[in-house]
Amino acid sequence: MTSEVAPGRVEQPKSTRWVLAGAFVLALAGAIVFARGRRATLNSAPPAASAALARPIPVVVARASNRDVPVFLDGLGNAVPLVTVTVRPQVDGPLTVVSFQEGQQVKKGDLLARIDPRPFSIQLHQAQAALARDQAQAKNAKVNLARYTALHEQGLATQEQLDDQRATAEQLAGTIKSDEAQIENAQLQLAYTEVRSPVDGVTGVRQIDQGNVVHASDPNGIVVVTQLDPMAIVFTLPQDNLPQINREIVGGLQIEAYSRDGDRLLGRGKLSLVDNQVSLTTATIRLKGIVPNPDKALWPNEFVRARLLLATRTGALSVPAPAVQRGPQGTFVYVVTADQTAALRPVEVETVQDQWAVIKKGIQTGDQVVVEGQNQLRPGAKVALRASAAGQVGGTPAPASDSSDRDPGAGAKGKRGGAQP
Repeated sequence: MTSEVAPGRVEQPKSTRWVLAGAFVLALAGAIVFARGRRATLNSAPPAASAALARPIPVVVARASNRDVPVFLDGLGNAVPLVTVTVRPQVDGPLTVVSFQEGQQVKKGDLLARIDPRPFSIQLHQAQAALARDQAQAKNAKVNLARYTALHEQGLATQEQLDDQRATAEQLAGTIKSDEAQIENAQLQLAYTEVRSPVDGVTGVRQIDQGNVVHASDPNGIVVVTQLDPMAIVFTLPQDNLPQINREIVGGLQIEAYSRDGDRLLGRGKLSLVDNQVSLTTATIRLKGIVPNPDKALWPNEFVRARLLLATRTGALSVPAPAVQRGPQGTFVYVVTADQTAALRPVEVETVQDQWAVIKKGIQTGDQVVVEGQNQLRPGAKVALRASAAGQVGGTPAPASDSSDRDPGAGAKGKRGGAQP
């Protein structure tokens, strides 16, 4: 008997149904295998992560110590010469000699130039001749006065004649004093023909050449002489520092002048002036110090970094400045404990000077603080001590590590670079 299929329905072969069933079984098996592998991976992750976290972190440490820390106030300023003189002629005439080289070191009284002296020599000779003439007349007047005095005593000369002769003698005596003053003036004018340096210093650019006629009214003069040793340092500080400066200035304060980038020390000296008023526009106070400058390290109008030594903190508990970190709760340091783990210690910093931070409270003398490698630390983390790249740590030898087998660099000793105040 022939089976009939309902209209609109296609009967699938048995082979197709078996293929679909096999694919379903394979997919189910793959899902089971994947789930088991994922569970095994998750079960093995914590031990691996724990091992990574337990690995010692290499750090550089330094011991907190008591040291003398100088407290500086820094300001920008200029090197200013104490004396700058524009050498001008004081008489008119042709410039016959220029006896200096530009940039030459000169002493007070050294000849710089000479103006033609002949007209002034003639004036001196004329004044000397007038003096000789008037001296002769005065001598004759004194003789006549003595004669008239004797005649008056004998009644042979009147009182009027005696008085006239006395007035003549006194008048000629005054004329002699005037002649002597004229001679002194002529000598002074003749001396002015030799232009000499008024101070010790260095000559600048020559303003006029030999052969030109110079005048006392010339605005530029002949040359500018600038005193370079000692040199003044004029700098500014915020007005907030004024109370501290006024407290310490009684005993005298020292200043240091550095190059503008702060790398080179140019000289040391003493503070000589605190200005008598605060600038209204900048709220700063001007200060002035005198610095010896024998090697010409300071030059006029050079920009410098001035450092005012305000005080020295004796025996202050200090750590290298990089050891101090700042977080949401304030400043802190990492301390290495006896079991070679890192402990976070909140600290109160009193001041930071150069590479040193003065700690007011939070740690004790001898504590090992981390100065390099803090960014990888967390409280309780294991650490491995190592030397810094410079072979120095915080100005004190880095203590030897007990875990040298965990870090090849552990146990090295050294000091942190940088001069100790």
